[in-house]
Amino acid sequence: MASETKKVKNEYLFGKEEEEKGKRMRLEEEDDDGHCKFRSSNSLLPGLHDDVALTCLARASRSDYASLSCLNARFNSLVKSGYLYDLRRRMGVVEHWVYMVCDPRGWEAFDPFGKKWLRLPKIPCDDCFNYADKESLAVGSELLVFGRELFDFAIWKYSLIQNNWEKCEGMNHRRCLFGSGSLGSISIVAGGSDKNGNVLKSAELYDSLTGRWEILPNMHSPRRLCSGFFMDEKFYVIGGMTNPTDSLTCGEEFDLQTRKWRKIECMYPNVNRAAQAPPLVAVVNNQLYAVEYLTNMVKKYDKKKNSWEVLGRLPVRADSSNGWGLAFKAFGEELLVIGGNRGPEGEAIILSSWAPKSGCKDGTLDWKVIGLKEHSGVFVYNCAVMGC
Repeated sequence: MASETKKVKNEYLFGKEEEEKGKRMRLEEEDDDGHCKFRSSNSLLPGLHDDVALTCLARASRSDYASLSCLNARFNSLVKSGYLYDLRRRMGVVEHWVYMVCDPRGWEAFDPFGKKWLRLPKIPCDDCFNYADKESLAVGSELLVFGRELFDFAIWKYSLIQNNWEKCEGMNHRRCLFGSGSLGSISIVAGGSDKNGNVLKSAELYDSLTGRWEILPNMHSPRRLCSGFFMDEKFYVIGGMTNPTDSLTCGEEFDLQTRKWRKIECMYPNVNRAAQAPPLVAVVNNQLYAVEYLTNMVKKYDKKKNSWEVLGRLPVRADSSNGWGLAFKAFGEELLVIGGNRGPEGEAIILSSWAPKSGCKDGTLDWKVIGLKEHSGVFVYNCAVMGC
């Protein structure tokens, strides 16, 4: 922590010169008390050392940063620098927001703390990408959206810091219908199909800090319509199909240290069908959970026994659409389910959460509604949770 903090000293955090004064706003060396020295005219918050002021700002809600950036050029540069998010990470300050698409108007973000919906800028893509099926994942402070343009697959990424979209570097082996998972600033995608329909067993790692893709060793089995996740700092792939008729019940584990795959027999006994969605899985506190579509039940994975235990029922139905249109995500230390509901007052998307540490009684899970989006249909097309 000390080395990281010292590295920040003498860096230009605000990035713009004050033309009248002819100088940059920056942090100086530490004084005898270990605080950052600064000129009173340069202080972020008058009366506070800049390191104290930055700590206060890092603890502010993410939803306040847009207003903060409008105060003046100095605050705008601070927010756009990404330093506050880096400081939040080092301080362990995290807010989980939900990003999703449930109607043609595009991506929206839900702030569960302020109970606010915010519309993201539109992706500046072509019509083919806009209307094609898409996949998504959140990694670091970015949201990656995978889809298909007129001639090939493409990836657009949304930057939380800059609040804009830009084209992301393509994978070495471009694909769709893959399994993916994120851990901090990295994510891994594995399997899927190429543009010719070939089922892949290749895998790649994306580093959001560099924006680059790295080829990883191949899995043992090719698979598409699979799901991926990180657990105990290892990446796993379960489910999927090797062809239109053959489903896989085995899982595969990738060790980031040894860079080797290990096959786990019968890790996911619920076989996929061609019309079914990939397995709906989520990991909370290194514990794996999954949804069984046919019964609408939540199950818990036992790592030692390589078996599943039924916990309780979902708050919405998954069986009516074979798992499609439903989101099942990790939400900090809770599980999050997002699905549609039709009632007397119309259609709505309901966000419900459950904390596994609260346990379950007699097969009943205490789901709590944390958000509601009315008049948006009942189908969730894409969803990702970003913790920053």
